Amino acid sequence: MALRFLGIIPNSPDTDSPTIWLDEETGDLLIQSYTATEEEVKACKEIGSISGHSSDVPEHETIIRLPKVMLKFLPKPDSE
Repeated sequence: MALRFLGIIPNSPDTDSPTIWLDEETGDLLIQSYTATEEEVKACKEIGSISGHSSDVPEHETIIRLPKVMLKFLPKPDSE
């Protein structure tokens, strides 16, 4: 796996550091960030996504909260 560091939340302390990496082989992002609260997960489930799709979060997935300041580290699609 060839990972490239993209960014870390500015001015983060040593123990609180949302971070983003890019898997250069697949283009996938690996994101370390804050775990969504139970209230946030409940709200996501209530809103859902597309009609007919389960709003449950499978055991192998999670919902995270990515701080707005981290958006600048997200790579642009190749078409842009």
